Amino acid sequence: MPGGDERLYLITDGSAKRDLSGFLEKIDAALAGGARLIQLREKGLSARDLLELARIIKAKTETFGARLLINDRADIALVAGADGVHITGNGYAPFEARKILGGKALIGVSTHSVIDGRRAEEEGADFVTFGPVYFTRSKAGYGEPLGIEKLREATTAVKIPVFALGGITTERAAEAVSNGASGVAVISAVFGSGDIKKSVEGLLSALDHQTFRRGGKDDPA
Repeated sequence: MPGGDERLYLITDGSAKRDLSGFLEKIDAALAGGARLIQLREKGLSARDLLELARIIKAKTETFGARLLINDRADIALVAGADGVHITGNGYAPFEARKILGGKALIGVSTHSVIDGRRAEEEGADFVTFGPVYFTRSKAGYGEPLGIEKLREATTAVKIPVFALGGITTERAAEAVSNGASGVAVISAVFGSGDIKKSVEGLLSALDHQTFRRGGKDDPA
């Protein structure tokens, strides 16, 4: 399960189709900054192109000791040798992905309520993302932000790690962890910044500081 440097869950921004070279430079910068858990979420690519890209990024993540998850496509994850899959809220059950990827695969699920989180845990997920906790344009379609109290409720209701998602900044990352989150999931906080490496370092520093203030935190693995 995620732990340690994997408290920062980086989700790609969908830019690979329009600028592959620039996209790969972003991945390189994020890994150099300390990102160790990456979800490849490039919905605009064909299955063939997604597989090719997954293989390229898997080679990069291996160099840094990082793990790569593929959004929704357990088949692509298997063929590319990725470390797992992340399933959307209306997707198939985690135990179905487990049948394809095996017991060692890391399986995450997107959740938007406490009920979603409980179901994901019961169905065999290793961790969940929960959100949007704060307002963000990319998640506006899910309605109003759930807020920090709902996040706290979700982290209490499920035993697997919960990653706060939606509107995460450096300051909010610390707040999310102080309210029970095992880590934070981000897109624009890193990929929308002018300095990706620095942004990753800043988020990890905020998470480190909050962990220290709480007197340390056990690895959920």
